[in-house]
Amino acid sequence: MSVAKSYHKEVAPVLAYCAEFLNKILNRAHFPAHRRARATPGATSKRDSLPCSNVHDAWSSRSSLIRTELHQILRRKACPGHWYLYRSIRLAWALAVPDDGEVYTFDIDHTNYKKYGVPVISKCEKTFKKIHAFEGSALEALDKLIADGQSGTFDFAFIDADKANYSNYYDRSVTLLRKGGVIFVDNSLWSGSVCDPAKRAESESTQAIHDANDKIYQDDRTYSALLNLGDGTHVAFKK
Repeated sequence: MSVAKSYHKEVAPVLAYCAEFLNKILNRAHFPAHRRARATPGATSKRDSLPCSNVHDAWSSRSSLIRTELHQILRRKACPGHWYLYRSIRLAWALAVPDDGEVYTFDIDHTNYKKYGVPVISKCEKTFKKIHAFEGSALEALDKLIADGQSGTFDFAFIDADKANYSNYYDRSVTLLRKGGVIFVDNSLWSGSVCDPAKRAESESTQAIHDANDKIYQDDRTYSALLNLGDGTHVAFKK
C-alpha cells in the first residue's frame, strides 16, 4: 500500500480506495522467468499522476516497473494490444523480448503506425520481424487467439484501451495467460474519480474502471493489488 509523504486531502480517498482492493499477496514466485512470454499492452495519452510515496516521477517509475517485470518474464513471445496507440511503445515491447520473440499488437487504426512507426522500426529488421500488428477490434482478435488454442500460453498483459471494455479485456487476458502470468491494468484510479460514487454515476468510463477493479479484486483466478502508481496500476498474477 502506498502512503503519501505529506498529507494531501485529495490523496486520502485514493489511499483508502487502494487499500480496499489491496488484500492479496504479490509473490514473485508466481511468475518464474523460464516460461514462454507474451504481453498485451494498449496505451492512452493520459499522463496525470496522483501523489504517491517516494515517486517523484510516477510515469517514469511505472515504466521502470514494467520494464523490470518484462525482463524477468519475457522469453519468447509478447502480445501488446494498442487499441489506439501510434507512439513508440511497440518498439519498446519488441526490444524487451529476445531475438526469437514475437510481439502481437492490436490497434483499431493503423494509419499513424504505418506512417510513423513502420518507417522507423523497419530499419532494424531483427526487431521489426518480431511485431505482428493486428488492425481492428481487439476483442475479436483476442477471441480468435483463444479459439485458435492460444489459451494459457501468454506471460504478460498490459491493458490500456477503451474503458468500457476493461472487464472484457481482463477476462480474455486471464484466459490467455499461463499460470504465473502477469496483468497490468493502466488508469485504474482515473485521476482519483473512481473513489467518488457521484463521479462514477456521471461517467460510463469511470464506472467501468471501478467495475473492472472490483472484478479483479473478486477474481479467484488471480492474486492482485491496486497500486497508487501513475494514474493507478492494478496488478494481477494468475494462480
